[in-house]
Amino acid sequence: MFGDIFSAFKRIKTYALVGESGTGKSFRAKLVAQKYHIDFIIDDGILIRDNRILAGHSAKKAKSFLAAVKVALFDEKAQRDEVAQKLQGKKSKKILILGTSEKMVNKIAARLQLPPPGKIIKIEDIASQDDIEKALRTRRIEGKHVIPVPSIEVKRSYPNIFYDAIRIFKGKNIPLPLGPTPQVHEKSVVRPEYSRPGKVIISETALSQMLIHCVDEYNPDIRIKKIGVKDTDMGYRLIITIDVAYGTQLEGNIHELQQYIINDIERYTGILIETVNIIIDKITQ
Repeated sequence: MFGDIFSAFKRIKTYALVGESGTGKSFRAKLVAQKYHIDFIIDDGILIRDNRILAGHSAKKAKSFLAAVKVALFDEKAQRDEVAQKLQGKKSKKILILGTSEKMVNKIAARLQLPPPGKIIKIEDIASQDDIEKALRTRRIEGKHVIPVPSIEVKRSYPNIFYDAIRIFKGKNIPLPLGPTPQVHEKSVVRPEYSRPGKVIISETALSQMLIHCVDEYNPDIRIKKIGVKDTDMGYRLIITIDVAYGTQLEGNIHELQQYIINDIERYTGILIETVNIIIDKITQ
């Protein structure tokens, strides 16, 4: 059994295209795949091959930003199993995973039981700064997203969010090798449900108050000295500096506290907590 798994992993080569949300990764994914002869693209919760959506469901269809992130990260087992089933039985394959960070693409690869990316391509390596800024403006002002498949495929699967189609001519100005004949790639422009109402933001003060409540509820002997909050594309990052009493069992309990905070805040607010970093400053008597 272990030999079969090892053999299957040897036949898979994983690539990653990394860049902040809205910088044009989906727009350029097909060109990257063609350059490296990549068979499959994983983008925002869906598996794509030869301009067709094979499995999964798009994060663009989610009703909220939190739900979209969970779909993009293959949080549901049924979604992971569907994609894994489509990938089974292939003698050899190259897979391109799109994500906003190396951490994100590694998490997707792990959840789909794929090897970690052997080659990571940054959006800055294949797009000019002007192109990236233009893409960011389009995302912020118009809320438009790209799915790297033809419009007929998106209209069939996601008609409610389809907006427009764009045709890209692969010409000499694109820094990728040309094939024997000029090629045209069609991509679909969509306007996700979650991008319409606007973004829900929770203040640092409110989040800190919830955090203090969580820690006190978990263990009233833990004293919080400092709280740091950072809002990122993937959710909120929390940094907590604490003092703990001498004799407190740290191993295991700290990890349980981290998970308790994440579960509690996400359940009651609907926001996404990306990480909770805990710094133990002092062991008190």
